[in-house]
Amino acid sequence: MTTSSGSPTRSDGVWKAPVGSSGLEQRPDKRAAQIARRIEADIVRRGWPIGESLGSEQALRQRYRVSRSVLREAVRLVEHHRVAHMRRGPNGGLFVAEPDPAAATRAVVIYLEYLGITIDHLLNARLLLEPLAAALAAERIDEAGIDRLRGVLMAEKQRIRGSVMARDEFHVALAEQSKNPVLRLFIDILMRLTVRFAQDSRPDTARDTVEAVNRTHDDHSAIVAAATAGDSARARTLTERHVQSVTDWLQRHHGSARAIPSRRRRRETSEAPHVKLAELLAATIQDDIATSGWRLGSVVGTENQLLNRYGVSRSVFREAVRLLEYHAVARMRRGPGGGLVVARPRAQASIDTIALYLQYRKPTREDLRLVRDAIEIDNVAKVVDRREHQDVQAFLDVHRHPIVATSDDLRKAGMAEFLFHTGLAQLAGNPVLELFLRILVELFRRQWASLDPRPVSRADVIEVEHAHLRIIRAIDDGDDSLARYRTRRHLDAAASWWL
Repeated sequence: MTTSSGSPTRSDGVWKAPVGSSGLEQRPDKRAAQIARRIEADIVRRGWPIGESLGSEQALRQRYRVSRSVLREAVRLVEHHRVAHMRRGPNGGLFVAEPDPAAATRAVVIYLEYLGITIDHLLNARLLLEPLAAALAAERIDEAGIDRLRGVLMAEKQRIRGSVMARDEFHVALAEQSKNPVLRLFIDILMRLTVRFAQDSRPDTARDTVEAVNRTHDDHSAIVAAATAGDSARARTLTERHVQSVTDWLQRHHGSARAIPSRRRRRETSEAPHVKLAELLAATIQDDIATSGWRLGSVVGTENQLLNRYGVSRSVFREAVRLLEYHAVARMRRGPGGGLVVARPRAQASIDTIALYLQYRKPTREDLRLVRDAIEIDNVAKVVDRREHQDVQAFLDVHRHPIVATSDDLRKAGMAEFLFHTGLAQLAGNPVLELFLRILVELFRRQWASLDPRPVSRADVIEVEHAHLRIIRAIDDGDDSLARYRTRRHLDAAASWWL
């Protein structure tokens, strides 16, 4: 929501953290999270040398100048992100690991479930990104990719039963062939959310389900044929039609417009069998909080009550609580009337987790630019459609006044650029794409910080602000095509602000 003054501020802190902030609250109990970020940054700086030791516990305590308890808490978070693991005993230490995408996608799904996304939000995101991935796959697919997709089709054919979306591997497998790790991970998230909707769907008859599964398989086969033939335009068109068909089916058979989780859904054990017990418990508690409607401020139970309910040790429970607190899913309140209290999840925890994983995957500038441009241009088109709304007008009024007219502070100009783009994303009204864009902003920031970028000049600031004004005028005029054109040109010209 936009405030009455037009300032793009949200109560969950989405717009409060400036570009370059870690998003972690600066409370004393967050010291471990700060150290975890430093350890992770060191791993990235070293080129992610899997299997290499970062040092013993004693060496790490000296390097980061922290107590044993703070370091161990930081290591738990690093292990939670799957970027390193602590090995005890002789020749032990903290060793760099290959990250697991499950930790990254789980963090994003937690936040999006809290927001209560709808089928329409999901459809819009899938229609934007999956046809793009299909077109790229047709241009970049190789023999191994063709074998992979045909293997998925064969497995589908042998499994023509159950839910239309059960164990749907096709869309992620197709996205892999785009050779764009950002698209691949974003589509993985979208498919996990789609499965959540599908699991709560109620087909009219068993025959209705079988027909839907057969139709899905036929659509997949046609898309694979187009990609194999290198026909990117046909692959894009067929994917658009298929995503629309799947969404129409879900809208007809889903009992609710919201993606509310249920206890009968699977836990994450099948995705990552090596997940620690504390992480499984944290995921279980999060599911239970979501199932009960995410009642902010309500007490889930006291420590003793929850120990009995979940049948775990106190140490496992407390480690699970620390993970829930890191993602701001819940927090432990001490004293009378205390217990585990439901909290408001933080977007930044999801953003940091997935940005870290994508740093490991090393997307190119072009990979980032391609996805960013698609989302930004879609956002501005939606804002043009909503230009008469009060919140849009308030936002545009704020950004009609250039920063350089009142200040020489280039930091403020950089923040204005950030808020302009993320503000348009918020006004566009799709929380899925809004979060994806913020992940991209964080990735651009991290890449930019790792280079020796040319300092932003006053002339750069003036040009960017003029570009904002030109986009605003096109929105005011309701000129969709011109708004898209000017946004694309602005993104190309302002590359130094992003990278």
